[in-house]
Amino acid sequence: MIDVRTRRPLVVASVIAAMFMIAVEATIVSTAMPQIVARLGGLDLYSWVFAAFLLTQTAMTVVFGKLSDLVGRKKVMLGGIAIFLVGSLLCGFAWSMPSMIVFRLIQGVGAGAVQPMAMTIVGDLYPPHERGKIQGYLASIWAISAITGPLAGGLIIAHVSWAWVFWMNLPVGVLAAVGFVRFLHEDVPTGGAGIDHVGAGLFILGIAAVMADLTVAATAPRTEILALTLAAIALVALFFWRDAGAPEPMISLKLWGRRPIAAANAAALFSGMVMTGLTTFLPIYVQGVMGGSALAAGFALSVMVLGWPIGATLATHLAMRIGLRPVMLLAGALIPVGALVFAFLGPSTPIPFAGLGSLICGFGMGLLSVASLMMIQEIVSWSERGSVTSSMLFARSLGNTFGATAFGAVLNFWLAGTGVPGIASPERLRDLLGGANVGSTEVLRHALEGALHATFLAMVVFAALTGLVILLTPNVTLRRRSEPVAAPSQAE
Repeated sequence: MIDVRTRRPLVVASVIAAMFMIAVEATIVSTAMPQIVARLGGLDLYSWVFAAFLLTQTAMTVVFGKLSDLVGRKKVMLGGIAIFLVGSLLCGFAWSMPSMIVFRLIQGVGAGAVQPMAMTIVGDLYPPHERGKIQGYLASIWAISAITGPLAGGLIIAHVSWAWVFWMNLPVGVLAAVGFVRFLHEDVPTGGAGIDHVGAGLFILGIAAVMADLTVAATAPRTEILALTLAAIALVALFFWRDAGAPEPMISLKLWGRRPIAAANAAALFSGMVMTGLTTFLPIYVQGVMGGSALAAGFALSVMVLGWPIGATLATHLAMRIGLRPVMLLAGALIPVGALVFAFLGPSTPIPFAGLGSLICGFGMGLLSVASLMMIQEIVSWSERGSVTSSMLFARSLGNTFGATAFGAVLNFWLAGTGVPGIASPERLRDLLGGANVGSTEVLRHALEGALHATFLAMVVFAALTGLVILLTPNVTLRRRSEPVAAPSQAE
């Protein structure tokens, strides 16, 4: 017999292993993609290797969150790990770029289960005054993966086959799964209604169509974009029609419409847009406009990754002292302030100033993510915790996609207004970022300065919207002491 308290750290160790497996995937694959493309070809499909993963991960997050409320977190987590490992194994055997994209879709399905279940399991096992600290540890995983991913990817490419970029997940995933099987026990209520499979299917197809539409909005022919848009509208409309009459709907509009949950999800969506704009365009500005090196650009961005876990860790301590709403209001003030720093950047601005804005944004997002999660997990029962946790992750992922589309449109519109044909061609951009100093790159440098400035101003708008929706958050009092709703079994 193992006491609950001695078991919880072992479950958290399994959660951390599973989360690291998902978090490191993005950075390590990015490092290896040039070599993968060189072997498999299909350069025109390059972006779909990443888009496919994000598409299925986002679409499945809500489905798995709802499923976990019906059958328990353990089954969903183990299923997600199994699917992710199968996808990882197949990715290593990919023989072409289309096959790689298909296998990345499978990986994304698994990731769509692992990430929300990790946060939900922590919410089940720990009372509020301990929960935030553990969520801060999980936030640190993303910072660690951002640093170790490129290094590990470089070492793998240099010494073994690129396939090991994917196969390295296998031992980590197996160890995590063993930990959940051995140490996580749940008392799951029985007799509830089953999941609405038709509604789940319509939701997955609808979100996939929306995200595919946003992904190709700037590059695909107009007829293709129109067809995807009409399909997305039709599928989403069908989903809401089905959801309204289902006995156990995929999305409970009553639950998602509760003021704290709606405000937290809206803030997650807008802050997700800001995060995408920051991670996408700040490195280009530092290198292309400010003349900094790739290392300097990496510094300006990496301090956001460092600020996030610091904010996430402090969120719990502050929430227990001053309350959740003041912490969220602080985050809602810091994110616009950090974004405003980028609006004042110029060619001669010291690069550490850009890093300061990145740090402030990261710190604010860390505060917001943990305080929001603590709030929505606190106001619901065990049978709704998986749904509300996945709803916030879904909103953030959707914000990432919306941000890439919106800010990309601002950038392209501004560049198109320069009147110089092909001003931002890949060749010119490569010369500029590579440090060339010829006439065409100087023209591009000036054009980029104006276009990126407009993009940063758009970021400020969405950062301000983040703060505004946080103002709608009611005051939620955290319990000083509580027990997990579905306590782990005492017996082995």
